[in-house]
Formats: sequence, structure tokens, C-alpha cells
Amino acid sequence: MKSLWRMLGLAVAAVGLSACEPFDDIDLGGGAGGGTAFSRGFVFVRDGSGGRNLYAVDDSGDPNYPLQLTNQGGASFPAVSRNGRVVAFVQRVGSTFELRTVPTTGTGQPSTVFSSTNTSCVGCGNFRYPTFSPDGQTIVFTLDKGGYSHLARVSTDGRVFQQLTNGGGFFYGPSSFMTDGKSVIAARGSALNQYRDLVQVNLQTGLANIVSSGLGNAGAQLVMSRVTVSPDGTKVAFDASTSSGSRIFVGQLDAQSQVYDVTQVTEKLGSEDTYPSWRGIAEIAFLSDAGGNDNIYRVSATSVRGSGALQLVVPVALEPAYGGL
Repeated sequence: MKSLWRMLGLAVAAVGLSACEPFDDIDLGGGAGGGTAFSRGFVFVRDGSGGRNLYAVDDSGDPNYPLQLTNQGGASFPAVSRNGRVVAFVQRVGSTFELRTVPTTGTGQPSTVFSSTNTSCVGCGNFRYPTFSPDGQTIVFTLDKGGYSHLARVSTDGRVFQQLTNGGGFFYGPSSFMTDGKSVIAARGSALNQYRDLVQVNLQTGLANIVSSGLGNAGAQLVMSRVTVSPDGTKVAFDASTSSGSRIFVGQLDAQSQVYDVTQVTEKLGSEDTYPSWRGIAEIAFLSDAGGNDNIYRVSATSVRGSGALQLVVPVALEPAYGGL
């Protein structure tokens, strides 16, 4: 398949995990009253005695003592608003899926934005992959309905809902807003979880234009859990399966761009590098299990390969997302 991608002048250092210093005296707890006030940093899931709950670590805070944002369990797929004040996530209660929001203060309670029981989307279920618009007023997410996975959007007050895609032989996965808020870049495929293409979906018309018919020639096979547009709107990062584990890939968002593998950072075959996030325009953060646990790491996106340093940011985390001003 002919690629539409042009090779990026971008590389990330490949270093062994021995270069990563562990945190001392890690406390895997955290609570509503602990940690540092959040303005910019990571929100993530931990699966503990109270089930899957959300935690937040500010860039200036101590990753050993995160703020606990929820305590009901069942939380997944967190996404942080651009201003860092709110987290959107999916809560499953029995067979019901709810798109919820919670403030990053560590003191507020979650509120439901949209539920799979809502009469405006009869037959909807399996909510996942929420992403905030740049102005924080809209959430785009993926849902299942009628045998397909679709993109949908809802206002953060829950009053306006729209299903964006209508099947047509395609299934849609994770997405991310372009900087103008008028469209999203999304993963798409001809079968569930077989996301082989990247498309740009117009939020007014629902029309999808191909950005990449295939995921380039750097070894990416299928998009896994996240697509994320860079803050300047020029690049897209995503995680994809390869012949040996999964990696993080980056591509330039233009008509002739090509994907480039930015993580051979673990140097361990079979490792899972997933859930990329942009930390500014020059750094990628992601989840990796190569150290024996699922931890959040960051690495320069501008280093000449082999010269950069992989750094542990948050230990013992799942489904991380970065955001805030």
C-alpha cells in the first residue's frame, strides 16, 4: 500500500531501562487530601483495593503522593482538559456506560455527562477514548452501536449529543482534536480494533478524509489505544502494534507525511509502549511495561537517537493522559 507519509526529521533516544532511576519509598496510596494542587501534569488509573480509580500528579508535585480524584471504582480512559481543571473518563456500572467528568482538585465529586441509557442514543454502549475540544466545551468519544464503533460528540453539560459517523463499513477508535476545534484525527479500520488508517473527521458533517491509508513504513500495524495531535497541530502521535510488542509513532500532519518510530526506548523486544501524550511540542510521555510494571516515562522528541535520556515520571500507572496549562 502506498504511504502518504513523509519521513519526519525526528528521533527519540534509545536507552536501556538501566538508565532510569526508580523512585525511593514509593507510596502507592494517595488520597483526596494529599498531593499537590493540579494545574498541569498526568492523570492516570490505578487498580487497587477500591477498584480502578483516577489519580493526578502535577508537574511540580511528588509522584509518590498523587491526588485521588475518584473512589467509586470502575474508571477508565481519562482525558484532561486543556486548562487542566477537569478530567473526562468512562465509568461502567453493570451493563451501563457513563461518560463522566471530575475536577482535578481532588475534592470534587464526579458528574455524569452522558449515559448509554440516554434516549438520544438507543442501543449505544462500550464508551471509550474521550478527548476534550480545545475550548473544553465538547467531548468526542467512541461508542458501539448497530454492530459498528462510531465517533460521537457531546457538550460538557450533556445537553447536546451528536453521533458523528454512521458505519459505512468502517469502525472508529481513539481520536484527538485539531487545534481549531473543527475536526478530529481518528483511527479507523474495516473491523473492530483493526485500526489501520488515520482520518480527519469534520465535526459538522461527519465526513472523514484519509490522512494516512496505512500507518507508514516504520513497522506500525494497528493503532491500539490513543491518537493525539501535538499542541501546535502539526504532528500526530499514536501507539501501534508491531511484530514485537507495541511502540509509539509520530507523523507530520500534511498530505505527504510518513510515520516515524519514536520509541525504541526500552530496547526490549515484546515490551508494550502505549498511551502517548505530548508534553509541549518537544517531548513525548507514554506508558511502558518494560521495567516490570506499567510506569509513565518521558523522552525528548528532538534528540538524535541514542543521545537522549528516558526518564521515569510516575510509577505504577495505567492509561495515563497529560494536560493543563
